Amino acid sequence: MKGLWTPAWIVRHVLALAAIAGCLALGWWQFSRASGGNTLSWGYTFEWPVFAGFFGFLWWREVQLVRHPPQPPAEDTADEPERLPGAPVTVGRPVRVAIQAPPAADDPELAAYNDYLAWLAAHPGARPADYPGYSKQN
Repeated sequence: MKGLWTPAWIVRHVLALAAIAGCLALGWWQFSRASGGNTLSWGYTFEWPVFAGFFGFLWWREVQLVRHPPQPPAEDTADEPERLPGAPVTVGRPVRVAIQAPPAADDPELAAYNDYLAWLAAHPGARPADYPGYSKQN
């Protein structure tokens, strides 16, 4: 409990209480507006207390994590190979070999499009209408 009263934690406690109080105050304000005839405020009347509950949950969770820190999992050494003292630790990674995709069937549309792209690369200032294979039907 001593760790929860450091200056940093006191600031956290004050901020959490201020956030909770602010959300509840905004919920009350929206309730007063909704009671006055503003129908849109009914949704906010219920939304702000949910935000206050969320801030309360975050504060409670942080306090619990400090009071009861999670224990690291016990290491099971039965599956690990025996390491020699002083030996470098290596990590085995799977080797992925790149394979070349099989050539696609001869597609005339793809070949025409690739020719068009090659022509555009060779003629950077050209317009699509300047392409020799261009027709007005496209």
